[in-house]
Amino acid sequence: MATMVDVARIAGVSISTVSHVLNGTRNVEPKTRSRVLKAIEQTGYRQDTLARAMRRSKSDSIGLVVSDAGEPAFAEMVHGVEQEAAARGLTLLLANSAEDPERERRAVRTLLERRVDGLILACAAAATPSLLTDLQDEKTPVVLLDRLYRDLPFDQVGADNRDSMRALVRHLAAQGHRELLVIAGDVRVPALEERLDGFFDGVRDAQLDAGGQHIIQGTDRARIGDAIRVALADGNATAIIACSTPLAVAGLRALEDAGSEIPGDIAFATFDGFDNPDLFRPRLTTVRQPAFDMGVAAVRLLMERLDAPDSSPRTVRLHQDLQLRESTEGFGFPA
Repeated sequence: MATMVDVARIAGVSISTVSHVLNGTRNVEPKTRSRVLKAIEQTGYRQDTLARAMRRSKSDSIGLVVSDAGEPAFAEMVHGVEQEAAARGLTLLLANSAEDPERERRAVRTLLERRVDGLILACAAAATPSLLTDLQDEKTPVVLLDRLYRDLPFDQVGADNRDSMRALVRHLAAQGHRELLVIAGDVRVPALEERLDGFFDGVRDAQLDAGGQHIIQGTDRARIGDAIRVALADGNATAIIACSTPLAVAGLRALEDAGSEIPGDIAFATFDGFDNPDLFRPRLTTVRQPAFDMGVAAVRLLMERLDAPDSSPRTVRLHQDLQLRESTEGFGFPA
């Protein structure tokens, strides 16, 4: 296996010059740099990145753990993190916890053992409280993404979930909807909890009867689907709000099973939304999360924390876009 000594001998330079070229620790005259790079290519020399990280106390890599890499919103966040990391010359190490707290803990520990410079974490719904407590004692900075927690000393990036839901409820109420069916899902997830809080804000704003609203919570998709079918059979709700893309799938399947048409029989809106929304008929009203931009913002917060480790934690909330489409328009209320 080739060594730095071999590279230095072939390039006709000192070992320290080879080190400066590899690590960017000092400017090297272009012709000399070119000779070193050619010698590296000729010898096939590969740097031991872990040993280099130990010497420099820096690995030029960041870790990202997401709770569901297959969900469209999280996939976009990953793309945002990846692009911003690449633009800064950073390697991204990605792990998917699949909403499993123990798997999440193992992923975090593995990334820390690989000496990542910082960690971005979208916590699992049932994240072990001790995980976040332990991370407070780590020297490696952590940014929480999407799922934000009050009173924790971390930088955090999320969306304005509560305000966006409030605006959506006001829109539906202004169209005459008085009883709404909200598929809230697992409200242990902070973003979903915030959306449910925003729903009740909107109900109060529009002076709707809080007791007349239909709220479906839970973690089991099959039971959620059954609960939606029962609520549809009741026939009182005139609009459905799904609080995430997977919950929208459950709602749309239940409506198909019931033979209900959108928006003729019932209006429908969702958070996060689907790729290629123009392919849906009718097109779905969507509160679109700025997922890509959230990923970018998380990397920027992490870099700021590395530059100023003693500064106060920051929480950044990005605005969601309420995209009104045919699925909430033209419902046939009786005269």
